Amino acid sequence: MPALNSQAIAEIRFLQRQAASLLLYQTVLKSPICQAFIDLLQALHHSGDNSFDCLQAYGNWFKIQAAKNQSWQESLIAQIITDDNPFSCQAQKVDFANLSSALVDAARHDLQILQTLYECSSDQLAKWVRMASQLSTVPTIWPAEKNDLVANELPLYNQFKKSENWSKDLESLAIHYRQFGCGLFAKYRAFQWRDGNLSSIAYPDPVKLNELVGYESQRDTLLKNTEFLLAGYPALHVLLYGSRGAGKSSLVKALLNEFSHRNLRLIEVAKSDLKDLPLILEQLHGIPQKFIIFVDDLSFEEDDDAFKSLKVILEGNVTARPRNVVVYATSNRRHLIREFFEDRPRPRDGDEVHAWDTVQEKLSFSDRFGLTLTFAPVDQNTYLKIVQHLATQAKINLSLEDLEHRAKEWATRQNGRSGRTARQFIDFLQAELAISEQ
Repeated sequence: MPALNSQAIAEIRFLQRQAASLLLYQTVLKSPICQAFIDLLQALHHSGDNSFDCLQAYGNWFKIQAAKNQSWQESLIAQIITDDNPFSCQAQKVDFANLSSALVDAARHDLQILQTLYECSSDQLAKWVRMASQLSTVPTIWPAEKNDLVANELPLYNQFKKSENWSKDLESLAIHYRQFGCGLFAKYRAFQWRDGNLSSIAYPDPVKLNELVGYESQRDTLLKNTEFLLAGYPALHVLLYGSRGAGKSSLVKALLNEFSHRNLRLIEVAKSDLKDLPLILEQLHGIPQKFIIFVDDLSFEEDDDAFKSLKVILEGNVTARPRNVVVYATSNRRHLIREFFEDRPRPRDGDEVHAWDTVQEKLSFSDRFGLTLTFAPVDQNTYLKIVQHLATQAKINLSLEDLEHRAKEWATRQNGRSGRTARQFIDFLQAELAISEQ
């Protein structure tokens, strides 16, 4: 005989039927926390056959919440706000008033169901587990509101938490999708394109713009172009060219940390994957976020297919480039395609009539970027200026004379003067001083 009474079993079966009847938001319940909740309901339903399964399901559910530092109810709302489904995909492209009535009705239906599940508290589940497993005490309960980060990052979270009828909040949810998007682009801000798929980066480089000094003119120009992108105006593709260690890549990554709250996203694409650029752009059409396609350390060999793919994107073809996308590329080479002396036309060249045209196409490829920002090698004064700036941010307490002397010695022994060298010196010095003071 089951330890749960008939009323408890009826309530559990009702919740299971509700979860099974979702029309659009099924993937909400596929998150690890929500899936563990569904598994726990199933174990409770069959607890009369094996109460140990019930205890294990509860333990798994609790462990996942603890690992995420997030309650199952917080997770449920977060999943709704970022879910990728037919309603959210349409809502980010079309005004709420113009959405299909069937789609709207289905979304309202699902929100009512999800609120019913949400109202099944951890307290109630713990009591059912105690009854089913005949425990002497209620098992430990993960608190319903443990992580304030959820509310801070998701503007609609508090509205849903306080609402008595989620279906009436559907228009607000649609407006949110229109403004902030859905799916991966709503959950993450940095991505890599790998093997034909988009992979999210959970912990992107935290470099900030205020850490980068020495190239203020280039920084301001790139900022202005990025502002054009964010404001919905045509923005130019940009080539950041110059000496190694100048901070070209860091500058692009810092833009993400500066503007991610304004829907900026960054997709890093390796040179070997540039052939997939048309496929990437197809996925970015018609969604609210703005994208920087970031290509680091760009250069090409002759007859490189990646060169041809990027050339199409920069010059355009029959398919219009999305206005929410720009390409920012870095390179140590002003001429991105390797050219050899033997490539240059000679009187004996008889294979190609217009050989100089081929050479000029190679040399002018970088001109297809709307902006080229040049990063000259760092002189000693600029190098020391960067060191002083980073030392101030790191709160290093050394005299200016001592700091500069150490910085010059470091540059001589290591990789020469550059922004990267300055950063490496400060990181090493900060750790060295901290350990010596212990």
